Amino acid sequence: MFDLSWSHILLVLIVALVVVGPKDLPKLMRTAGQWTAKARAMADQFRKSFDEMARQSELEELRAEIESLRHERPLAEIDQALQQPVMLPTAVPVAVETPPPGIVEHPAPEPPQPVPSEPMR
Repeated sequence: MFDLSWSHILLVLIVALVVVGPKDLPKLMRTAGQWTAKARAMADQFRKSFDEMARQSELEELRAEIESLRHERPLAEIDQALQQPVMLPTAVPVAVETPPPGIVEHPAPEPPQPVPSEPMR
């Protein structure tokens, strides 16, 4: 922000010491520090309010986008497909594929049945 080198700062301090005097210099430095703190606090408050306004505008844009999506209903076709019955009507014949000649299909093995255990005596 300000381009002050150490020599510039030393020159300002010497001029302040000569103009204000050694007795009032600590009061002047304290007052300058308080002004600097107030300026920083105001800048921080301004930055926070600016960030809040940006956040609010982003939220408003998102709300508008959500409302437009609600009105357009882009998933209406999927919703209708989900409402359709899953099972086929019984009057429609279902084609069953037959294996080509020469291929023998073996039935799936049945799972083993649990052996009943005798009660302990």
